[in-house]
Formats: sequence, structure tokens, C-alpha cells
Amino acid sequence: MSCGEPHETDCSEVLDHLYEFLDREMPDSDCTKFEVHFEECSPCLEKYGLEQAVKKLVKRCCGHDDVPTDLRAKVMGRIDLIRSGQSVPEEDVTVAGSELPGLAQE
Repeated sequence: MSCGEPHETDCSEVLDHLYEFLDREMPDSDCTKFEVHFEECSPCLEKYGLEQAVKKLVKRCCGHDDVPTDLRAKVMGRIDLIRSGQSVPEEDVTVAGSELPGLAQE
């Protein structure tokens, strides 16, 4: 997608990294480039607004499910092991009918 107008930051670059922008997972300098682009480019601004609305809707509708305490503890323990450089067992565990690779069953 392109609006056909020349921009310092190309429309395709903006759209390829739109979710990184929405999630604030990019450097501030890149965020600033995207904000300038949105001021200049109404098609990209429209796409940004649509994706932002979808993200808010998903958060509102699906963001209230609580993670079981034991599952959260296992995952956090696994993350701590990985961060410390320790080896991690490769066993699988079934939690609530779902296969979760790499979580040891207790």
C-alpha cells in the first residue's frame, strides 16, 4: 500500500512495522519517524487507527482471563532458568487439555 506521495519514511516500511509501533517495541527515534509519517499520509493514518481500534477491542474482550497460578509459576521458573543459563528439561506437560512444550509436569 502506498498513497503515491513521496515521504521520508516509505509507506511499506511503516505498515511492515505497524505492530511494533503500536506496542511501543521500537526505538523512540523510529516512533517519531512514524508519527511524522502519519501526519503526512492519511491512508497510513487510517490503517493505524483501524489496527489500534482492533487491538483495544481484543484487549477489552480477551484481556481478562486470569492465568492459573501454578502455570504462571512454572513459566516464570522456566524463564528464570533460561536467563541464568541453566539447562532446561525438554519434557512436555498437559495443562487444561493443551500441550505446553518444555514445562515439566509436577
